[in-house]
Amino acid sequence: MKSRIFVFVLAIALVLFGMLSLLGCKEGVREGREGRDDRGEREGEVRYTDFVNVFIGTGGHGHTFPGATLPHGMVQLSPDTRLLEWDACAGYHYDDEFIHGFSHTHLNGTGRGDYGDILFMPMVGEKPLVSGVDRAERGYRSRFSHETEQGRPGYYRVLLEDDQIGVELTTTLRAGMHRYRFESGGDNRLMIDMEPTIHGHPHPITEIEVLNDSTVAGVKYTEGWASRHYVYFYAVFSQPFDYALYADELLLAGEKKVTDESSKAVLKFLPVEGAQEVLVKVGISSVDRLGARRNVEKEIPLWDFDAVACRADSIWNEELRVIDIETEDTTSKTIFYTSLYHTAIQPSLASDVDGRYRTMGHEIKQDTGYTNYTVFSLWDTYRAAHPLYTVIKPELNQAFIRSLLRKYDEMGLLPKWELASNETGTMIGYHAVSVIVDALMKGQRDFDVQKAFEASVRSSVYDTTGVHAAMERWILHEKVMPISIEYKNELGWVPSDKVSNAAVSQGLEYAYNDWLIAVFAEFLGEKAVQELYDKRSNAFRNYFDASTNMMRGRNLDGSWVEPFDPLLVERPSNYIEGNAWQWAWFVPHDVDALMELWGGKDAFSKGLDSLFQMSSTVMGDPHAILDVTGMIGQYAHGNEPGHHIPYMYNFTGAYEKTQVLVDSILRHLYWNDPNGLCGNEDVGQMSAWYVFSSMGFYPFCPGDPAYSIGKPLFDRVTIRLAEGKSFVIEAMDAPSTVEFFDRVELNGRCLSDRRLLHSDVMDGGRLRFF
Repeated sequence: MKSRIFVFVLAIALVLFGMLSLLGCKEGVREGREGRDDRGEREGEVRYTDFVNVFIGTGGHGHTFPGATLPHGMVQLSPDTRLLEWDACAGYHYDDEFIHGFSHTHLNGTGRGDYGDILFMPMVGEKPLVSGVDRAERGYRSRFSHETEQGRPGYYRVLLEDDQIGVELTTTLRAGMHRYRFESGGDNRLMIDMEPTIHGHPHPITEIEVLNDSTVAGVKYTEGWASRHYVYFYAVFSQPFDYALYADELLLAGEKKVTDESSKAVLKFLPVEGAQEVLVKVGISSVDRLGARRNVEKEIPLWDFDAVACRADSIWNEELRVIDIETEDTTSKTIFYTSLYHTAIQPSLASDVDGRYRTMGHEIKQDTGYTNYTVFSLWDTYRAAHPLYTVIKPELNQAFIRSLLRKYDEMGLLPKWELASNETGTMIGYHAVSVIVDALMKGQRDFDVQKAFEASVRSSVYDTTGVHAAMERWILHEKVMPISIEYKNELGWVPSDKVSNAAVSQGLEYAYNDWLIAVFAEFLGEKAVQELYDKRSNAFRNYFDASTNMMRGRNLDGSWVEPFDPLLVERPSNYIEGNAWQWAWFVPHDVDALMELWGGKDAFSKGLDSLFQMSSTVMGDPHAILDVTGMIGQYAHGNEPGHHIPYMYNFTGAYEKTQVLVDSILRHLYWNDPNGLCGNEDVGQMSAWYVFSSMGFYPFCPGDPAYSIGKPLFDRVTIRLAEGKSFVIEAMDAPSTVEFFDRVELNGRCLSDRRLLHSDVMDGGRLRFF
């Protein structure tokens, strides 16, 4: 009984200590605002970070992490509770009972796992030398409780119950800071383990070197989803230590450096009287140890954990205050700001403070006039995340485009799914083109436009002439894309008997991508290119079967693939992460033509009714079905290909149906709960849909500088723009009290077609719903 009382008292003390740590952030908030754009009138004591629940998406299949990071920062310092299986993609799952350490890199809501690098685990006394997270019978780990766990943007804390160690984490852009509180000054230790990797990828080279009695450095090289992934670290401790180094579980007595597939260090802090506090500052880099050292010394020069945490809170507050919402619905407010938070985690910074970075060819270059970024999940994020950036942070989005173009210079093609200076080849299409053309058509052109056009065309024909030698490994591995592109360009469709997986999905997305290139060519006055790509953008017609109104697979001879079941979800199949019903609507660039194929607006509208009203039963491969979630009929909101579909009713004039559907999705498929997402977060895309739709409009077709209007969730929304401008969305009746709004006005002018131009938003003004 006494031990339980002690645990409870310690837990309360930890909570109060963390609260007091952040109470003094007022000065830090003021400092954090210096040198940043004034986006409108200051909101006094409003702390937007208070509205973020970092645990949304950490349960179910959301694959988010709760730890500390900064907007688009290099470091994601977060607890790890599991390594294997699909729901370990972020290293943490809310259902777990044990923590096995805190690592410095994580991915935000992906459907595949990697990272989880440079793991630190404080402990008391001797422990096994292997992680116990997936070895219940042996290994170091600790129980924890959500009652003593708390997170907010840029800060995380938890009590490791087995050894009664309080852990707090915070970050700068390129460095993490740990604060450990041991309840006794006895045998306090820290494990540095280079072995654990999310999804268990091989790591043929790991190294740890003890530089002195308070400094450790090293490197981890992993061959995983990112096929060549380097993470260097440089860690400085506030307390001196003794140490032991291990190659796996073999003690290397008297050595100061270990190089092995599984290097480990056990640091033993010198005993003190009473409780012991240990601080650790950790810089990371993809370049070298010197880069990691410069990063941490530049960004965390002092031993003031609270100041770093307050600064992180201030930076996040500035990031989130760009959109202000007014509502009595506190649950939706929390979901909104958490969604906005999730859109700002990745892409991640990948340049050191000295301007050095790792190229796609794995060379080290220095360019202080350029910032490198990584984690481009373009198949997901082109749809709403990057369009959101064009509204709330267009300068950064253009920096992302410059990074994509630098990677084109380095690899010969635009990235498809880039991770840690590696092209993973994941998913389909060439959607970097969408990000580029969407910005271009919105007047955001702070990049080499001519090079962007060249890169777009070259990627559309998969021209690998003269690519960097380091990219040949990926090109040899990438079998499907060059074949499917060749067929779609020469034949007009991707034949299912020649391309075994996602032939229809690839063909439909290529048609959209080629429309973007036609738009780009028209902008530049490249008439011949425009005509060619206009023709290619019509390739969706070759998949349409009028007898079923479905987009179907065709063989090389033009015959339909048989048998055909529009509800079947398989892998491989003609459709990626979905079935024929879910892919029947992917013609965002020419909905009028699609409606014509269906037989007109009425038939098309009835088809949409069927999609949303039919049974939600999905048949097929259980593994493939995991991606088909968040069901309304056969509409699957938990995956990206259909995110535009609820807005298609607007093209038929049934505006009220779009409003009812959007409102239902916002209220019933997002929750203020760890299991708060109906599918993977997918690097901000699921959340970007919520942010846009809850404000009342959505980027239906990136590349077309306009938005489709839905129904706002809040009474009033203010988007703070540059130069003191603002765009205000007002619901003249409380949205929760009306099923749909009959009239929408922009600055007093009726928008009868429910279409809002991007320029109207960026010029500032008022959008009202009546």
